[in-house]
Parts: sequence; structure tokens; C-alpha cells
Amino acid sequence: MPTTYWLTNVRLETAYREMEGATITDTDLFHIQIENGTIQALVPVREQIEEELSALPCVNAGGRLLLPAFREMHIHIDKTYFGGPWRAVRPISSIFERMEEEHRLLPAQFPYLKERARKLLDLVLERGSTHVRSHINIDPVMELRNLQASIDLLEEYKDKLTYEVVAFTQHGLLHSDISHLVREATAQGAGWIGSVDPASVDGDIERSLHALMDIAVSTGAGIDMHLHDRGPEGWKTLQRLADLTEDSGWQGKVAVSHAFAFADRTPETSELIDRFAALDIAIMSTVPIGRTNMPLPEMRDRGVHVGLGTDSVTDHWSPFGNCDLLEKAGRLAELYGFSDERSLSQSLGFITGGVTPLSQEGVRQWPQIGDAADAVLVDASCTAEAVARRAHRRAVLHQGNIVAGSL
Repeated sequence: MPTTYWLTNVRLETAYREMEGATITDTDLFHIQIENGTIQALVPVREQIEEELSALPCVNAGGRLLLPAFREMHIHIDKTYFGGPWRAVRPISSIFERMEEEHRLLPAQFPYLKERARKLLDLVLERGSTHVRSHINIDPVMELRNLQASIDLLEEYKDKLTYEVVAFTQHGLLHSDISHLVREATAQGAGWIGSVDPASVDGDIERSLHALMDIAVSTGAGIDMHLHDRGPEGWKTLQRLADLTEDSGWQGKVAVSHAFAFADRTPETSELIDRFAALDIAIMSTVPIGRTNMPLPEMRDRGVHVGLGTDSVTDHWSPFGNCDLLEKAGRLAELYGFSDERSLSQSLGFITGGVTPLSQEGVRQWPQIGDAADAVLVDASCTAEAVARRAHRRAVLHQGNIVAGSL
């Protein structure tokens, strides 16, 4: 695509309005000038700018709604059946049995890693995400091979998406004794490190968390750890992680994926949520249903950054997952009873890094001149409809270029 052009006839939200006791969303059509990947002008279609339009190439959006691009904040691109033959999950009795399965499975999958991960990233783009945080296995069998192959592939996509890599000790940081590999991983491109269940997998909350934080501080890496443990062990892990984050000055550099202990509502839950907000510890969630129903709206409302992710995509852990974050936002809205216009609309922020076209008060806040031209054009009249109906994504833009779909 040209480096400078007009994206014409784009539908943008302009305000919320009350009508007959309900909120509706006002929109208008705009011409948007994009230059070198950023938005340089926003002009209502009703203004006559034929001379300016004729001076540059034009791409007609056809009145479609523009939304901020989505952010896939938890996925495993290095171990998937996607793009290969169908296989359902083999039942197991413990996470340790699944680890044993990986000792055999991952070497057998390695020759297909790039081929399948490429198809997965293409699906991510088609569904509207232009940022990916992928957890990559670091384990005694594969060592750094999955990491190196995944980073090589992600670099091939650097003009289509941005990415973060988590060096993930799926088999336990202490349990598999691989601290040295995690350190090496940070030198080879992993900006984040992550462990899993310090209590039930590593068997020692204190030693596991201290080892993880020591690596993070000494290498400058962020932390994004998997925590499935619930009950007293899960709760203690969350509390001690908060303590170490504060003691180490690692505010804004820590995330917890899953964090199911928050689903065990206690009188102290809101207090710990507030502490996570104060320490800027993020939560990455797949929007679980059932006993692991998380207080995600409360977390957002109390100031915790909540990101959503797909996690497994048709792999040996789960046969589900389709990389559709708009579907995730819709599921979240259903789960928490967000059925009115405003709450549906604001649900979009869970999949965009907190960015919504309108603020809670109905003030247009995106897009603005100077913003990156990372966006999704959808077949919907407003954000609320897009979330509720999981609107079709017509085209996905990254730095002003169409990276999926077409116009």
C-alpha cells in the first residue's frame, strides 16, 4: 500500500446519546489520512475536501466501522495441532502426566512448528489482532529450540504485527531445574519470563517466586506467570508475588495469567485487587466459565489492567481456541450481564489494551491524530453491535497497511 493515502468513508463513533430511556451510539463518516503508519488527519465526510482527496491515493472503507486493533495477550504458538490432522486431548490424571506427554510430543512436533505457527498467526491476523504475547516452552527436552524457531517466525511477521515472547517453564522452574535456560532465553529475545504454579508444580512457593524474580531483575525481563492453583496455596502465591513485586521495584513489569485463586471470593479479594492495581500487576485471562469465573469487571473497574487471550489453540491441552478475541469480548459480556449499549461498548477495552472509541462518559477518544493506524474495519453500526454479534472483520490494518482481509 502507499505510505500516504486517504482511507475514505470510515464510520467512527462520536458520542453516546439517551433516547427513550436507553443509550444509543452516534456515529459519523470520516475521511482519514494515513501517513507512514500514523493517522495524520480526520475529516468529516460532510466537509468538502475534493482537492485534498484527489492529491493522494484513496481506499474506500465503504462506511464500515473502525475499531482499535485487538491484542492477543496469551497464546502458545509453538505447540499446536492447528494446520495439521485433528486430534482431541488425551485424558490425564495430573499436570505431571501432561509434562511426560510433552517430553515425547514436542520433539515429534518440532519439524512442523513453523508451518503450524504460521497458519496460527495468519488466523490471529484474520480475527483482528495485530499484537501477540506468546508463551514459548523452555524445558529440559526442547531447551531453547522452540524459542529460537518461534522468534525467527515472528520476525517474518514484524511488518504485520508486534509481538512479545515469554520464556515459559511449562515443566516448572524448580521442578525441571532450568533457571540457566531461562537466563539464556532472555539473551536470545525473550522479553518476559514465566513459571507455572509455584506450589503444586515447583513444590515451594517462596523458592520458586524468588528464583523467578531474581532472574527478572538481573536480566531486566518482565514476568508473566501461569497460576492455576486455587485455595490457600493460590492465594498465598498471589500475595507473595505482590510482596516481591513491591520489594524489587518491579511495578508495571508483572502479570499473572489465569490467576484462578481470585475466583475464590473472600472478604480479602477486593483488597488484593486494589493492591494489584497499585503495583500495576496485570491479569491475563481466557474468560473461564464455571467454577473459575473471575471478577474481571471488578478488576478493571478498580484499576487492574486485564488482557484477554486464547491460550491453547487445538493442542494437547485443549481442543478449543480460535484466536477470536471479539468472540472473547462477547463471551465476557454475556457472562457478566453486559447487555446495554454502554457496557457492551466498553467491553471492547478488554481486548484492545483498554482503548475504546468512546470513553465511559461518551467522549470520542479514539482515533486521534498521531495514533498508530492499527485498526479493524468491521461490518457493524457501532461497537456494541460488533461485540454482541461478533461482527465480521472486513480488513485489518497494521501501521496503515492491510495485513488481513481486503477493501
